[in-house]
Amino acid sequence: MVNDPRFHCPMPLAVGERTALPERVAHHATRVLRLRSGDGLTLFNGAGGEYSARITAVERARVSVEVRHWLAVERESTLSITLVQALQAGEKMDLTVQKAVELGVDRIVPVISRRSVVRLADERAQRRLEHWRGVVTAACEQCGRNRLPEVAAPESLEEWLSRAPQPGAVRLMLAPAARCSLATLPAPVAGAHVELLIGAEGGLAPEEMQLASRCGFLSLRLGPRILRTETAGLAALAAIQFLWGDLKEEVTDV
Repeated sequence: MVNDPRFHCPMPLAVGERTALPERVAHHATRVLRLRSGDGLTLFNGAGGEYSARITAVERARVSVEVRHWLAVERESTLSITLVQALQAGEKMDLTVQKAVELGVDRIVPVISRRSVVRLADERAQRRLEHWRGVVTAACEQCGRNRLPEVAAPESLEEWLSRAPQPGAVRLMLAPAARCSLATLPAPVAGAHVELLIGAEGGLAPEEMQLASRCGFLSLRLGPRILRTETAGLAALAAIQFLWGDLKEEVTDV
C-alpha cells in the first residue's frame, strides 16, 4: 500500500521469504509506530526497487515479516548532483543533509572551510559521519528514495579541491556579487555531473573562492538577496532540479 511505512533494510530480500527485521527497524516499527502482526510495510535495501511486506510475528525485540511483492520503482533524479557543503553549526547541517536528500542529490561532501565554526577530527568526525548517514537513511525512508546517497568523510576544502573532478563535471558555487545566474547557463549535456559548493556561516573566504575558481568552479548569483548557508544550498538545489532535473517533470495520465 502507498501509505505503508517504509524502512531501509541493508540485507538481501527476496519475494516469498520470511525474515527478521534488523534491530533498528524492528524497534522503530513496533515501539515508535506501534505496528502489529498483520500490518503492512515497505522495505528497500538500497539495490533498487522496493518490496511490500507484512508483519507475521512480534516477539519482544524480534519482528518477523513475509516479503510479498517486489516493485520495480525508482525515484532517483535524472541529474547527478554532489553537494559540497562547508560544515554548519548546530542542527543546520542535519537540516541541509535531510533536505538535500529530498531534493535528489546523490552525494554529499562535508568540508571544513576557513569560516566553518564547527571543527571535526578523529572520533568526533566519525561519530558525526555516522549520524549524517542515519539522517540520510531516515530521509530516504520518508521521501520514497530506494537508493541511499553517499556521505563522504569530512575533510578540508583545500584537500577536496586538490583532487581531479569527474570528467565533464559542471562545477558551481554561489557568490552574491557574481554576474552569472542559473538562467543564463546552458543545460548540462546528458550524463554530466553537477557539483555545487556552498560555504558555511559567513560564506567562503576570498582565497577559497579564488582556489575554487582555479579548480573550475563558476560563481553564480542566486537572486538579489544574500541567503544564509542553510537556505543557499537548498534554494540552489531546487532551482537546479527545476531547470535541469526532475522537478520540472510533467505528469501525464495513463
